[in-house]
Amino acid sequence: MLVAIRGGEQAIASAERLLAEQRRGNPAIPELSVEQIGEQLSLAVDRAMNEGAIYDRHGASLALKQAQGDAVEAAFLLRAFRSTLPRAGYSEPLDTGSMQIERRISPILKQAPGGQFLGATYDYTHRLLAEKPSEAFEFQVPNNKYAGPIVAPRISDRLACDGIAEALPPGDSENHASDITRDPLMYPASRDARLQSLARADEGFLTGLANSTLQGYGQNFPLLTEIRVGDVSVEFTIPELGFAVTIGRVTLSECEILNKRLDGKSAEPRFTRGYGLAFGRSERRAMAMAVSDRALRGRELGETVQCAIEDEQFVLPNADGVEAAGLLQSLKLPHYISYQAELNRLREVQSSRARPREDET
Repeated sequence: MLVAIRGGEQAIASAERLLAEQRRGNPAIPELSVEQIGEQLSLAVDRAMNEGAIYDRHGASLALKQAQGDAVEAAFLLRAFRSTLPRAGYSEPLDTGSMQIERRISPILKQAPGGQFLGATYDYTHRLLAEKPSEAFEFQVPNNKYAGPIVAPRISDRLACDGIAEALPPGDSENHASDITRDPLMYPASRDARLQSLARADEGFLTGLANSTLQGYGQNFPLLTEIRVGDVSVEFTIPELGFAVTIGRVTLSECEILNKRLDGKSAEPRFTRGYGLAFGRSERRAMAMAVSDRALRGRELGETVQCAIEDEQFVLPNADGVEAAGLLQSLKLPHYISYQAELNRLREVQSSRARPREDET
């Protein structure tokens, strides 16, 4: 039986007021500013930008503050904000080979072309809580003069030239890549559409998927070719000018892997590749994306689907944290009629099973 609910609007308004009080916390403690979030919680901002599919550090910082640090809710806010923005067009493809590098390592080559640059990383820190971690080291201005930006060639391109790794197909300059923000994702999906979907996937889900293939659930046995972090120029072609101009710079994390399983379809066996690219300093996301990308390339490489990470119809819809959370949140909507129907069915089953016992007596 459906019963009308009274007082819903007032209850919702009260819930929003309580949420605002909870978000603010103790008024005696200074409020966290958007600038503080952007500067001191930069990795959380990077994650929100990736999953919100927009490069906007101020907007991501504001979304995290409004969402009380909930990455999925912040991504939802950013996607809603992005949908209100005008679209000027498509930029030129980013040239990550000319990235101004601040961190770049290659675990497979000790003497990597262009050198290894450790940069800022948590990889070698002690996982010990500190009340004031920023004061663990004294900030000192280095004596050496600034040597200018570091630019190094991409190792995978060198390996492709040497016939060790597969070469990338030439790009189509006449047509733009797929745009999953405008066109629905169709299966089988093209690689560029898959990469877009993986780029804004929930980082935890993506990391778990990558770990599954590292544990042996799949045919992907990766070697990390290179991980690099740095700034890349964004160029946009202005029709009135007829040529591309630089309109800004973005910080990106790029990763490429080799799969130890050789490509048997090519005339000369080579290592196959997986690719990951993420906003900001997001190494874990870029690595998980590269592993997942290679696993999802099985169809084009003639491999049979054996595990979850190799099935794009499982990975891509479930990897989107905003969509997955939306379906899960729908469980909180009123289901009075559904419950009443299931309850009636349960009672019918119980009564039908009770009748034979009564007949026996």
